Amino acid sequence: MITVTEAIATPGALKRLADEGVSIWLDDLSRKRIVSGGLADLVASGTAVGVTTNPSILQAAIGSGEGYEEQLTDLAVRDVTVDEAVRMMTTADVRAAADVLRPVYDATDGLDGRVSIEVDPRLAHDTAATVAEAKQLAWLVDRPGVMIKIPATRAGLPAITEVVGLGISVNVTLIFSLERYREVMDAYLAGLEKARERGVDLSTVHSVASFFVSRVDSEIDERLTALGTDEALALRGRAALANARLAYQAYEEVFGSARWLALAGERANRQRPLWASTGVKDPAYKDTLYVDELVAPGTVNTMPEATLNAVADHGEITGDTVTGGYAQAHADLAAVERLGISYDEVVRQLEDEGVAKFEAAWQELLDAVATSLRNKGADAR
Repeated sequence: MITVTEAIATPGALKRLADEGVSIWLDDLSRKRIVSGGLADLVASGTAVGVTTNPSILQAAIGSGEGYEEQLTDLAVRDVTVDEAVRMMTTADVRAAADVLRPVYDATDGLDGRVSIEVDPRLAHDTAATVAEAKQLAWLVDRPGVMIKIPATRAGLPAITEVVGLGISVNVTLIFSLERYREVMDAYLAGLEKARERGVDLSTVHSVASFFVSRVDSEIDERLTALGTDEALALRGRAALANARLAYQAYEEVFGSARWLALAGERANRQRPLWASTGVKDPAYKDTLYVDELVAPGTVNTMPEATLNAVADHGEITGDTVTGGYAQAHADLAAVERLGISYDEVVRQLEDEGVAKFEAAWQELLDAVATSLRNKGADAR
């Protein structure tokens, strides 16, 4: 398989994807990737024009301690709390990544060159705390390319409006349902309207809405397989794409509305759909499925490195694979419902599980850092 590094000199699927109006972001970050120059290589080649992180990614990067030893020792000597130590390490990495991506940020007027960092997932159901944390993270990173990730929980919606209203760019995460996606877009527009009232230059505010893909198939496929009928089995691997395509249809509607056009007249930026969770979970499916089949202008696809390598090697980018599929998407989700699988139940479960998984990963990170601080503190003394 060709790697992304090898693909740099051989424009192929990744170049075609970019030509179709899809921004390619890397769904991974670690200090090793920054210090080694690996991230800089991806950026210099135009392979990746943004970076996303989440609590699971940060836990994997920092939990091992690799590359963080010196900073952990300094933090231990200062006797900082575990929460403060984690924030110091994560924001340092995001700040460094934003510096690497700054040329992209400048060249695209802030559209790309973005690095996302998530609010503490334990605050997902607390609006005021989420707003306060978002403000703190933006201040700590102190780079124009940062995007603060806020989960699309019920409590997250008013937080999105308030944070955007302060002129802070936001990556809304953990979106699974079409109804919640419309609420997210509404929250963003309300935030822009609030920012306008405060005199904020709307052209400086950007946002993406991270619509999760593969987890929808994982959950619905399991239920279809349990049914075991020919009709049920024939629908496997279709729900996630249908859901995402209908999300794009909703995006076109909202950002073609009179409400949006009034904001666009004041140089506001659209909230782009971002396809998240694009690594294929079922080995029976092509490993580039959620990239090849979700090509549409004005979108972002954030990929783990394995998916990025797969697309570079054998991705099949054949043009827009979204806007012509709305009728079939409606039919596919309707067929799933007819089999007794509740869409509303599935997406509600996925949101709850998504928040819980991020909380668990964050706790694992806190525990690992706590152990490191104790050990290094003891050694230093």
